[in-house]
Amino acid sequence: MSEPEQNQETLRRSILNRYGSLADGHDIGGCGESGHPSDRPAPGLPRHEAGTGCCAAGYTDSELASLPEGSNLGLGCGNPSQLAALRPGEVVLDLGSGAGVDCFLAASRVGPSGRVIGVDMTPEMVSRARDLARSSGRSNVEFRLGEIEHLPVADASVDVVLSNCVINLVPDKGQVYREAFRALRPGGRLVVADVLATRPIPDELRNDPERWASCSSGALTPDEVTERLRSAGFETIEVTVHGEGPTPDSLQAQAEIGVVSGEVRATKPGGSSQ
Repeated sequence: MSEPEQNQETLRRSILNRYGSLADGHDIGGCGESGHPSDRPAPGLPRHEAGTGCCAAGYTDSELASLPEGSNLGLGCGNPSQLAALRPGEVVLDLGSGAGVDCFLAASRVGPSGRVIGVDMTPEMVSRARDLARSSGRSNVEFRLGEIEHLPVADASVDVVLSNCVINLVPDKGQVYREAFRALRPGGRLVVADVLATRPIPDELRNDPERWASCSSGALTPDEVTERLRSAGFETIEVTVHGEGPTPDSLQAQAEIGVVSGEVRATKPGGSSQ
């Protein structure tokens, strides 16, 4: 089974409560006992200076130093703006933008001639990100309240869709990919950092709203991700599983059920992504 059988409103409330609390500054942890793959920084360091774990995976010191203070809550598992090789002038859409860390990095890459749109369903996250954009003078980035299954953007209006450890939280991942496909221009690209399942996840974990909301039991296998992307219309699909080597403490809860970090790339046909 790939989708939860539990009451969807229960799952939604669990996710909203968890990430609303994080946006308000409450450290409630994440996946399993130790937290989300990246919400535990190195001992003795504040979140935005964390140098180990997924929080820093792919982020350079200069990127972390460039961020508005308070935008990096350490909730991602990669650096999708770098993976996407963003170019000046592109329009970028971030699914589940949180406090804006990847949006701010993307905004720097696309420059003043480009634009970045962050979408998140948690009002507290959107409010925090908007305040940070305003106080830091980032005029080429905006944040919209909405569900990534029903994106508040026009058809064929963006060049790149990014997401960082969020799609695993959505029960109907196929709908997310269909919406991403709709929003992309022909030739547009999808680049996602997320957790992936290396083996089937037991039903009792799939149906645990806390485990699901903490980015553990909602992960799909690479084959399942590929099937959903292909059904949505994408081509040139690449799903890469990471997680080789010793498992950090913050990832123990996921590793126990075969969930590791990974990357997903795909292209909308009908144009050039160059």
